[in-house]
Amino acid sequence: MKSYLIKRLLSVVPVLFIVSTIVFLILYLTPGDPAIVILGEEASQEQVDDLREQLGLNKPMVEQYFYWIGNALRGDLGESFYMNETVIEAILFHLGPTISLGILAELIALVLALPLGILAARRKGTATDQSVMAFSLLGMSIPNFLLSLFLILIFSVTLRWLPVAGYQPLSAGLWEHLKFLILPAFALGTAHAALIARMTRSSMLEVLNAGYIRTARAKGVKERWVIYKHALRNAFLPILTVTGQSFLALMGGTAIVETIFSIPGIGQLIVNAVMRRDYAVVQGTVLYVTFAFVFINLAVDMLYGVVNPQVRLDQKK
Repeated sequence: MKSYLIKRLLSVVPVLFIVSTIVFLILYLTPGDPAIVILGEEASQEQVDDLREQLGLNKPMVEQYFYWIGNALRGDLGESFYMNETVIEAILFHLGPTISLGILAELIALVLALPLGILAARRKGTATDQSVMAFSLLGMSIPNFLLSLFLILIFSVTLRWLPVAGYQPLSAGLWEHLKFLILPAFALGTAHAALIARMTRSSMLEVLNAGYIRTARAKGVKERWVIYKHALRNAFLPILTVTGQSFLALMGGTAIVETIFSIPGIGQLIVNAVMRRDYAVVQGTVLYVTFAFVFINLAVDMLYGVVNPQVRLDQKK
């Protein structure tokens, strides 16, 4: 397991190098002089020259790249031109809401998806199965922004149970924190629940037809034990993969939903940075999202061995 972990860690190095290079080139792929793009056409030549000096744009590109990557390895991604703070500070400030929203949305997705997927597999071909599949198709078809507006209309405007938009940190109290996240979490979690439910059904159907499941039933093992101890555990690897991918999507920042509900998360940070042409923040957040994707994928791989010990044996071979 240790050797496999080392190999996986080494394999991400070239990925991070390539992505960091692309992120660095974002500034140079922008048409025109980056300094003029940032300051605007009305800026004086002196202001443009000062900014070029500040950004190091007067140096050769290779020298700029190694200077930038060296600072990035030390945790210095530059400063925002609009927020009067470093990029790291901006990311850390906006990371908390995204993590809270992502975890709650994923919990909602799992609570909805696992029972529905298992139920559909156990009752294959029945009206229950067809209803679950219809729900999953509907959940994947409805855009997040449309579902968000629908939830606001019902639970905020009509029933007035939950606030329309806004955010409160956990320090304000658990309920104050959660009540602003419930609607956006449902808006995000529904689509992920639909995908996970379909994968759960598919994996469970494959496992339930296996010989050892028929043997367990023939021996008189209770159906609950057959489903949850034997079938679900062996069907969980594909489910875990889909769950990890959906959580990655959430942690990457859900810009539309965060904007609708005025949640100051990573998605909203990226949108604002692009609109303001704050390229240091764009570079930093894209780099953060990439690192999150790589290391959460690595964590999912490690969980494979916990869920199914056979994976550890295969890795040793």
